[in-house]
Amino acid sequence: MSIEYIISILKPMLEGAQATVLLFLIAIVLSIPLGFILTLAIRSSIKPLSWFAHVYIYVMRGTPLLLQLLFICFGLPMLPVIGEYLVLDRFVAASLGFILNYTAYFAEIFRGGLLAIDKGQYEASQVLGLNKWQTTTRVILPQMFRIALPSVANESVTLVKDTALLYAVAVPELLHFAQTAVNRDFTIVPFFVAGVIYLIMTLFLTIFFKWLERRFKFE
Repeated sequence: MSIEYIISILKPMLEGAQATVLLFLIAIVLSIPLGFILTLAIRSSIKPLSWFAHVYIYVMRGTPLLLQLLFICFGLPMLPVIGEYLVLDRFVAASLGFILNYTAYFAEIFRGGLLAIDKGQYEASQVLGLNKWQTTTRVILPQMFRIALPSVANESVTLVKDTALLYAVAVPELLHFAQTAVNRDFTIVPFFVAGVIYLIMTLFLTIFFKWLERRFKFE
């Protein structure tokens, strides 16, 4: 293994890592707020809405993410009548699959955070004269966020690693270029390089969430 060889494979692999990072950012930015909305739907007094939210979470968490990606990328276009209108760009389809899947997981994380808040917090807020909106935004949500933050951090790290599933739906990303180099050069070095890149990405993400935990712990 020479430095020159590593440098030669590093450029295309870093280009693939751009797709990895982009997918991560799209999924995390959209699935977290959607997950919170889904949590509110679960707690809604409107029974059909609550039922739908529960079923959605059960389906998305109960089936493999890879199966969901394959269905969105290759299954939707095969649907009768409407299939021709559901042909999506592979990256767009994969992003949709990740968003839908991680929305369900984040919804469960936020629901757990809300359940962990003592009911006395609601009663104390009423005694202080806070209305429902003030209680939610000033008392409940900050506590929920602190409780849920470690789980959100763990799920975010998992999301980075799950982006490797793009390889299965023919979207060029980090693992795709690593596998191409392995097949071409008959060496496993590209796999080690890909592993290092994943470790660096998860390291930065872990440091960021540790900083968030320290900040919100003392506020």
